[in-house]
Amino acid sequence: MVEYGIQLALDTTNKDVRMHSTKRKEMVGFSSKQDQHKCDDISQSSLNSSNSQIRPRCPICARGHSCQTVRSRTKRMGTLIDQKKPYQAQSLFDCLIEEGHKPSLVTYTTLLTALTDQKLFESIPSLISQVEQAGLKPDAIFFNAIINAFSEAGKISEAMNIFMKMKESGCRTTTSTFNTLIKGYGIVGNPEESQNLFNMMLIEGNAKPSQKTYNILIKAWCDQQNLIEAWNVVNKMRTSGILPDVVTYNTIARAYTKNGETRKAEELILEMQTKLRPNERTWAIIVGGYCKEGNMKEAFRCVRQMKDIGILPNVIVFNTLIKGFLDSGDMIGVNEVSILMEELGVQADVVTYSHQMNAWSALGLMTKCMEVFDKMVRAGVDPDSQVYSILAKGYVRAREPDKAEALLLTMEKLGIRPNVVTFTTIISGWCSASNMENALRVYTRMSEAGVSPNMKTFDTLIWGYGEVKQPWKAEELLQTMREAGVIPKRNSFRLVAEAWRAVGLQDEANRVLGLVEDLQAGFEPDLAYDSEAESLEGLRGRAPRTSHSNLLQVPSALPDHVQVATARGGRMVFQDAEFTSESPQTGRTSVLLGPLCRFRVKSSIFCRKQLHMQQGGMYGQVINSCKVVFLN
Repeated sequence: MVEYGIQLALDTTNKDVRMHSTKRKEMVGFSSKQDQHKCDDISQSSLNSSNSQIRPRCPICARGHSCQTVRSRTKRMGTLIDQKKPYQAQSLFDCLIEEGHKPSLVTYTTLLTALTDQKLFESIPSLISQVEQAGLKPDAIFFNAIINAFSEAGKISEAMNIFMKMKESGCRTTTSTFNTLIKGYGIVGNPEESQNLFNMMLIEGNAKPSQKTYNILIKAWCDQQNLIEAWNVVNKMRTSGILPDVVTYNTIARAYTKNGETRKAEELILEMQTKLRPNERTWAIIVGGYCKEGNMKEAFRCVRQMKDIGILPNVIVFNTLIKGFLDSGDMIGVNEVSILMEELGVQADVVTYSHQMNAWSALGLMTKCMEVFDKMVRAGVDPDSQVYSILAKGYVRAREPDKAEALLLTMEKLGIRPNVVTFTTIISGWCSASNMENALRVYTRMSEAGVSPNMKTFDTLIWGYGEVKQPWKAEELLQTMREAGVIPKRNSFRLVAEAWRAVGLQDEANRVLGLVEDLQAGFEPDLAYDSEAESLEGLRGRAPRTSHSNLLQVPSALPDHVQVATARGGRMVFQDAEFTSESPQTGRTSVLLGPLCRFRVKSSIFCRKQLHMQQGGMYGQVINSCKVVFLN
């Protein structure tokens, strides 16, 4: 706000905070039918326009005061957030605007918390602009909320900018402010700066480190597996008169387990027992460590030991144990855990069933998977988006993408919002079936639902275009990725190159790989490259070009002089890991595109003779060796 000597806006672009709010309204619990009716007849442009241009229709809000509706809705938003329903809290804010009310600073602060909980970090600059345009003066709580949002997003530079603005405005920085920033540097993997902020607290003296401050700093070092510095902080903690608590020991124990030293972590906990009582989370860390190491005997022993010392294992501990047995393929162990759960009266939750469903789904055994699903429903456990993602993956493995897509309608009826994993899984099913029309229809449906595509989504589509022998479509997706805010990486380029190579155009494949090499070498390649070459028969032609507007449309037919082989040798495999490929490695190290890079498909030449020769020779070998693995 310039009038207060503060300029908070970090981005002048006004992004829509309320994307597709109409669908969200259906999930909001309103206090009356009248409230519901008011939100049914509105425009979706309330937050697209600046608040300075929208005059509140509420007479009280128009006079600059907060009416009872604003106060009650703000309180309700806070309750929804506490109930882990930030999505509904955001919808409630939408309705408040649409009904003609002016949100208070507390309302905006609550909305900021809801956006942060949903990880909708791209909406934060727009929200800051809204607060400025509304003429509201930020207080320490609002500043801290912004700092926390940017820290959670890993945008620590923006968080530090807000920190400086906060100090310039005269707002007092608190221990909570420093805690958030120390955590933020830990998130981005820079514990040295976390330590510097901690030292700043000691020097300035305005905010004193608390037990939570020390624990956050310890976690920052532990996340980088620097246990020496972590223990140094513990020693400083004791020197200051603050004793380590369960959180301190749990943090260090988790670092040991991540380093494959679960035995040492358990020894630490046994030492801790002389001073503090370990909690369920403590033992969950130890059990999880042994499961990660594949030592299921020791993991089960720890669970029985919990029972003996009077600590009831919770469902999280049992879920960890069940997943460990499933990962090792030990169904007998899974049954033993289930029996112990029943003996101790621990009720299975959605995660318990999800682990078992995932094991069957990964094998494409949908009959077994659905048996677990039905058992879950009979037990009164409501499925969530993760459950439906597992079902979708199973149907895709079973080569039934139509059933996978049908799950979207079921989710819509149940008020469950599909996530990017669900959509991408269904898209991959259609790509695996070489049905790009349906794949792109699901992609469009995904966009309409307000779900942003990620790297795997685009890599899946690129692979799909390679399967249907349309490499020019695959390459244009590189630009679409950039426009969607997803930076193409080496694997995306390699998939495009493989698509060109699959139709026998090695020069085109080399050109695409050359873009990666040029960027790696620090050169700015000419991405708007365009040329026309002569075919073996003296024919000239171009691969079908598509503008950005029709980029995601599959042509019903190609020109007569373009022949594309229909042989397919690709297959889709899902595992719980990152996207990889089994095909030959090409290119060099991972390179990110700069913001000025623009892609345009180079016009290419196809002729019958070229493709005919390649279909019967080397071309067929390339196709048969192309096995891409998409991993969830």
